[in-house]
Amino acid sequence: MTGANHPKLEPIARLYTESLAKHGTAPQGVGWHDHESHRLRFDKLACVLEEPGGPITINDLGCGYGAFYEYLRARRVEVSLFRGYDISPAMLAEARRLMGVGPVELIEGAAIEKDADYSFASGIFNVRQECSEDSWLAHILGTLDNMNAHSRRGFAFNLLTSYVDWREPHLFYGDPRFFFDHCKRNYSRSVALLHDYPLWEWTILVRK
Repeated sequence: MTGANHPKLEPIARLYTESLAKHGTAPQGVGWHDHESHRLRFDKLACVLEEPGGPITINDLGCGYGAFYEYLRARRVEVSLFRGYDISPAMLAEARRLMGVGPVELIEGAAIEKDADYSFASGIFNVRQECSEDSWLAHILGTLDNMNAHSRRGFAFNLLTSYVDWREPHLFYGDPRFFFDHCKRNYSRSVALLHDYPLWEWTILVRK
């Protein structure tokens, strides 16, 4: 799938392609402030992984240049297959260059196509550009359905929190109560909401 197949995502693909060209393969290149906050987000998402580990398969929706794969390797998580999806061809080209040879598949697309043990989405719901709030919410919920359908053991995602005192007009701020209830009612009885870390966002973990 390309941006042309998803008109609402085309401006976002262009934004991240331009950001990568400006900042390179750094947290700023995928819209994050610094390495510390980038790692903290990954720490929260990775809480969905069960211990002890063992070989697992991963879907990373919005994989960018592959930072989450490098994070998992640094944590010595045994990944038998890492499947990354992104809507920016430039991001995928950098991911292929950086990730090299390994148990990796990189796919241009806006939806997961194959099952894995766990699926992740970090930051892909934050920027809505000119898309309306209602239309973007419908996109998010459809994407969560897609993640749930292709995750055998669980999935995790994050969103900017609605508990803020100022908002950027092009961003989407998710009500954590709504999304917790949605996941609890539709996906699993085992759902955790993490909203106690020092960023203006939250993370939800869904375990099956």
